[in-house]
Amino acid sequence: MKKLLFATTLLTAMAASGMASAQTTPAAAQPAPVTAPADLTFALTDDAPVGKAAGTFMIRGRVIGVIPLNSSSSISGLPGGGTVSTSNQVAPEVDFSYFLTDNIALELIAATTKHDLYANSPVLGNNYHVGSTWVLPPTLLAQYHFMPHERFSPYVGAGLNVTFFYATSAAGNAVKQLAMSNNVGAAVQAGFDYNFSGHWFTNFDVKQIFLNTTASIDGGAIHAHDALNPLVVGAGVGYRF
Repeated sequence: MKKLLFATTLLTAMAASGMASAQTTPAAAQPAPVTAPADLTFALTDDAPVGKAAGTFMIRGRVIGVIPLNSSSSISGLPGGGTVSTSNQVAPEVDFSYFLTDNIALELIAATTKHDLYANSPVLGNNYHVGSTWVLPPTLLAQYHFMPHERFSPYVGAGLNVTFFYATSAAGNAVKQLAMSNNVGAAVQAGFDYNFSGHWFTNFDVKQIFLNTTASIDGGAIHAHDALNPLVVGAGVGYRF
């Protein structure tokens, strides 16, 4: 009887031990958690600002307003003399910048605008339409950029402007011929870039171009001298490569 009781107890203990072993799997034997492959995780955009850096290019597209200040003007060859004025214009502009250092860049500006010319004199009256002309003013500026690694980075610049007048046409009233002289002048600017996302920037820019020209009317019978000195105000978006 004692032997039977001992055998029964031993079998019961072995069975209980086997059940516990089946329910508890060693950590090393447990299957590894399933994770998504790394290539399934991606970002649609990189929002971290990149700032400005030496050896990089930036291209900007702006909408500009060209405001000739007509700082001084005179008409010779016309009884009573007079002055001239030029119309304002809105146009697209593209500029390219190359950063020599984080702070110093060279900027080349490309834009063209069409303007109407008017004479104001005792003989012709006020705002007498003389004609129109297209203006191509490529401008190269050296810039200094403050805080190039911050989102907000203002800058100042100075350089040289070369202005070409083309497709000039007389109004066809009393004015039969009209020609404009090309010229070279200085330019200064101030503006800022804001690095709002990744390589993308918003931009605001103001330039003052110092430009003088002479209009020759009817084969040189009348000359109009004008200090156009256009103020150029622009805003747009840029991308830094």
